[in-house]
Amino acid sequence: MITWMQRHKKYLIITIWISTIAFVGAGFVGWGQYSYGDKAGAVAKVGSVEITMGELQKSYSNIYAQYSQMFKGEFDEEKAKSFGLQSQALNFLTQQALVLNLAKSYNLEVSDEELLKEITSKDYFFKDGVFDKDVYKDVLSKNNIKTKEYEADIKKELLIRKTLSLLKIQTKESEQKIIDTAFSIADKIDYKVLNANQIILDTSNESLKSFWEKIQNNFMSEVSYDIKYIKHDKKSNEYNDAALNEYYSENKISLKDGEGKIIPFEDAKEKIKYELDAKESKKEALKKYVSYKKGEIEPSEIQTATISASNNSFGTEAFEAISKLTSTSPFSKPIMVEDNYFIFELVTTNPAKPKSYEEAKSEVLPIYESEQKKIKLEELAKKSFATFNGKITDYITANDSSLLTDLTKDEADEFLSILFTSQDRRGYVNLESGTVVMYNVLEQKLLSNTNTDPNNSISRLKSTMFNEGLVKNLQSKYKTEIFIKGI
Repeated sequence: MITWMQRHKKYLIITIWISTIAFVGAGFVGWGQYSYGDKAGAVAKVGSVEITMGELQKSYSNIYAQYSQMFKGEFDEEKAKSFGLQSQALNFLTQQALVLNLAKSYNLEVSDEELLKEITSKDYFFKDGVFDKDVYKDVLSKNNIKTKEYEADIKKELLIRKTLSLLKIQTKESEQKIIDTAFSIADKIDYKVLNANQIILDTSNESLKSFWEKIQNNFMSEVSYDIKYIKHDKKSNEYNDAALNEYYSENKISLKDGEGKIIPFEDAKEKIKYELDAKESKKEALKKYVSYKKGEIEPSEIQTATISASNNSFGTEAFEAISKLTSTSPFSKPIMVEDNYFIFELVTTNPAKPKSYEEAKSEVLPIYESEQKKIKLEELAKKSFATFNGKITDYITANDSSLLTDLTKDEADEFLSILFTSQDRRGYVNLESGTVVMYNVLEQKLLSNTNTDPNNSISRLKSTMFNEGLVKNLQSKYKTEIFIKGI
């Protein structure tokens, strides 16, 4: 499923055409730090509409929550990166901004009455079946959303909706008849499924090595670093109440519980001790850093190691810092690893180099098998599709994927979409999964079906084409500037 979604992620991007504000229970998901250009107050500007970091974080969080729901909770930051969620979040906001610019050009606005009507229709603000102002405030407070921010978001959504409603797509009766006819064509086919399990490959060292020799530069060892380092253990000091009270008075605004309330002094003592210890530890670690650079550290304190991306016991932050060290600037400032501070010195950078056959063999084998099975399957299909005998179906349409039980739902959908656009009576189809389906259309007829779906395909197709055209037109009219780096 993940592979399919990655391949088709452009169809999964949340666009302006389905504008949602999903905050209840969604939680907040963010990502790392980014550097900015001159306009630090905004991450982007489209025409006269600025996009803030807060809006970008909220957009990312909402999209993350929707993907997490699709994956039934089995979704994390690694998958988010593979799907390009950061880029999706920014694209969503820039497309919204394009429409907001259009709304401004027509002097469109959302009245207070329209805003009130929208808010009071949300059932998560209801009590005993009706809108309740106290519930409204409580729900927003529990989700850390300010009333003004929420109402501004609702107004923006309503304004986008109002603008798009002026551009409503109409479907002609003749177009509907065309789509009805297309979905009424039914084929009776003879088909046979060929999959990789039917192929036996020669995976001897001779064959595998021959394959590896052609692509060996694709298999490189990791960059590794020979380092020296010293460890500074975290301090654990004793503090009297006067010292703890002084720290509490100066920093209590940052000592809050999960509900945002300041923690009472007695309950905050352990946290204060932890922060004081961390502060003192960092101070002493910085002194050691200076001494290390001056060569004043005892040799017995200095340890050595060789690390790489996959062989690293110091964590991601430390590895990133080490990878940026150079021969002219070989020392890192203290980095915390599991409550202790480490100071690293780069000795040597070992560049990546091509792996030997034995080193690369385990990586080469699955690639070899996948590629060779596809080749062999197509060779088999070419030899067999003109004469094969397979399974004969009843009359099926492009919507009858559930009847092809020896294919997965995705495979059957893909096969039928190709079958019903093909001009060939006999042939074979290479599916994205690697499966090959040979087919022979035995008979064809027109069913007396009518497509009664109010959201029919012709409407969706026309809307999609129109929306894409609208975005391109607005992009040419309103300049988009991106100030954030790293997306």
